[in-house]
Amino acid sequence: MNNKPTPFLYIALPVINEADLLPGLLGCMLRQDYRRFRVFTCINQPDEWWEIPGKRHICEANVETLRTLEKYQGLELTVIDRCTPGNGWNGKKHGVGWARKTVMDAIDKIAGAQDIIVSLDADTTFRDNYFSSLAENFSAHPDAVAIAIPYFHQLVEDEAANRAILRYEIYMRYYSLNLWRIGSPYSFTALGSAMAFPVWAYRAIGGMTPKMSGEDFYFLQKLRKYGKMVFYNPEKVYPATRFSDRVYFGTGPAMIKGNQGDWTSYPIYSMHYFDEIRVTTDLFREFFRKTKATPAVSFLIKLLKEEDPFQLLRENFKDPSTFVRACHEKFDGLRILQFLKSRQSNDSNNDEEHLREFLSWFYPDELKEVMPDAARFSFASSPLYELDRVRKFLVKKEEEYQVTSIPSLPGQLPPGV
Repeated sequence: MNNKPTPFLYIALPVINEADLLPGLLGCMLRQDYRRFRVFTCINQPDEWWEIPGKRHICEANVETLRTLEKYQGLELTVIDRCTPGNGWNGKKHGVGWARKTVMDAIDKIAGAQDIIVSLDADTTFRDNYFSSLAENFSAHPDAVAIAIPYFHQLVEDEAANRAILRYEIYMRYYSLNLWRIGSPYSFTALGSAMAFPVWAYRAIGGMTPKMSGEDFYFLQKLRKYGKMVFYNPEKVYPATRFSDRVYFGTGPAMIKGNQGDWTSYPIYSMHYFDEIRVTTDLFREFFRKTKATPAVSFLIKLLKEEDPFQLLRENFKDPSTFVRACHEKFDGLRILQFLKSRQSNDSNNDEEHLREFLSWFYPDELKEVMPDAARFSFASSPLYELDRVRKFLVKKEEEYQVTSIPSLPGQLPPGV
């Protein structure tokens, strides 16, 4: 009997000025031990760039990439031209979000409901059994709306790039770990190169909402509200470590700003602010009767300009379980981030102090090994191996949470029930 997984995978790949990275990615695809896949790629840039001297070289490089891929042998490959003159983006409809939507919508038109869309970026590599690991994972979780795939940035020869990516990864993993420990349903890291989902789920949420950046975050949040997500996969993706401005915010821009000494958009938030979130979410069932005052409730009142942010939910959801689910959907991943930023604005402690407090509070027995000289630890000046040691420790702790997964939002029924 053949028990091997059989879902067909559609690879969704946006590309802009990445001819130097594509051979590595294409090589990874050619070596996959799972062959039931087809690649859709969108080569893209704004059409107006053809008339901008400083951008024209990107357009020309894109056209060269387009022609190369159109002739490429060895992979079943569909190439979407949004780069040649007259075919590029116009107006506000441009950026990686539109490229992802374009390629995913093209897949949606021909794919079956049970087929899988695997989102990738051109700067990403992975091992030879990556596709088979995803097929097996979805076969084991047929009701999952998505897998938020683990990631790990490989270090390079550029010390500045390494320091920036380690600082950024520590931020992301610290953020995720704190959401896990307070039981947040939004404990995922959204990377466009590290997510996969069935076509039926893509259709159920109305596809991807295009944004110039951050589309992966909003997309996974929509899926999370719809149903069960899987947060662990035995195989990781390995995005490149590079300074990149092809998106407006995310890893590349964070590294660029960080290399200039500006990490204000990606701080190490005090663990106590996450505790304040938990105080509120733990009260959601009590809010079914009456909203209680908490820092997060006060924030929502101010942000949303609502006297009681949960009153309308009480009127519309007469069952406590569905009411709690609605509360989580209102106080979602975006609202959580906005709350943390509002609290951080008045915080005088630095990132290192927040990280030390977190590690000493939750991992006191391991602190000496992870951060031998905690008082001297510095993102700016500590040796790279010390930052990498912290990064790898957080990876390990994050994976311990990921393998457990959160099956669904409180009160949430499986899709179709």
